[in-house]
Amino acid sequence: MREHHVTTLPNGVRVASEAMPGLRSVALGVFVGVGSRDEPAGHSGISHFIEHLLFRGTDRHSALEIAQIFDRFGAELNAATSREFTEIYARVIDSHVDTAFSVIGGMVRAPSFDDLEAERDVVLEEIAMYEDAPDDLVHDLIGEVVFPGDALGRPVIGTSEVIAGLARDDVAGHHTTFYRGVNVVISAAGSVEHDALVALVERELGALPSGELPVRTLVDTGHAPGRRFLARDTEQYHLCLGAPGVSRHDDRRFASGLLDQLLGGGASSRLFQEIRERRGMAYAVYTFGSHYRETGHVGVYVGTRGENVEECLGVIGREIGVVAAGDFDPDELERAKDAMKGRLALSLESTAARMGRLGRAILQDQPLLDEDEIAARIDAVTMDDVAALAGELFAPAGLSAAGIGPDEDVFARGLDALLAEAV
Repeated sequence: MREHHVTTLPNGVRVASEAMPGLRSVALGVFVGVGSRDEPAGHSGISHFIEHLLFRGTDRHSALEIAQIFDRFGAELNAATSREFTEIYARVIDSHVDTAFSVIGGMVRAPSFDDLEAERDVVLEEIAMYEDAPDDLVHDLIGEVVFPGDALGRPVIGTSEVIAGLARDDVAGHHTTFYRGVNVVISAAGSVEHDALVALVERELGALPSGELPVRTLVDTGHAPGRRFLARDTEQYHLCLGAPGVSRHDDRRFASGLLDQLLGGGASSRLFQEIRERRGMAYAVYTFGSHYRETGHVGVYVGTRGENVEECLGVIGREIGVVAAGDFDPDELERAKDAMKGRLALSLESTAARMGRLGRAILQDQPLLDEDEIAARIDAVTMDDVAALAGELFAPAGLSAAGIGPDEDVFARGLDALLAEAV
């Protein structure tokens, strides 16, 4: 593993870098420990809204100037909000790092929040776009069912009602609360010199306030499984099954990744082969998973026509049962292990992937395992480990369900078929 360096500034900002000799590019990232799970219901979506507003101008640059600077560099500048953190990231040539981080630092430290209405309209259009995409919307529904009444289950993007009502004081207050030194990590990978990066960050973010952060409320995972159906005049039924998973600190996360790969994570996975390739009942069928501080989220998605819903969900129930019983071929597990290790090796050739991996690990207090250590953890997972986790996380009787389509009765009959296969 390439050597990485970490320095903590007096105000708590952590600066991490990993040099990759032979490159001219640098991937830069600012990670802020705030996401949708940190929002009260009345401010749902405010973290994502702020992410948008960071691009609308600072104390030094207008929105147009920010865009022109990065366009002139031939560089990319973007951002993303998740349930637990916000990231602003860029990839530039090494000679442009100073200017690029000067702009990014201003976005983080001193956004103007002056052009609120124009960006509000942009976000409202984004929400409308998601609501018109049932294959995306159903994932928000399953989150709300798996974590009912909890911020962890609410959509990251928020709702149009909340976004329409947010005032400048709301936005500025949320930014002041969470954009603090102790909650910020700067990460860089590529043609970067650590001491120079530290000096640059200290110049731009050394005055960022420190201080205490609100304590995150831990999610209650003890709810009984639930169902939610949204009637829409769609050609397909869009269906998600889901349950709490394992946290990012749980050593079983490696077994969880292998279970995901084996069950529905690739073209050779059991669900893809059985539902799409052999039966032709879906274009998209896959499993998914996320790891959070104290829990996780696992699930299955399938989009299919009404006449296929019962059979599809029956197949899903049957395949879950096969894996949970340990009746799969050992070669399936070996292929899943090779796939995970291969993806890791390929990603580590990317400056952006290395920057993101480093920044997230430090922000979330995770050990940064090297490639050999991760491979060893993956190789140590047994068939019994995967089977036990499948039985715990994907037991059909414990799965929540969400669906979008024309007829709720079709959805209900499909869930009956799923449970019948589990008997």
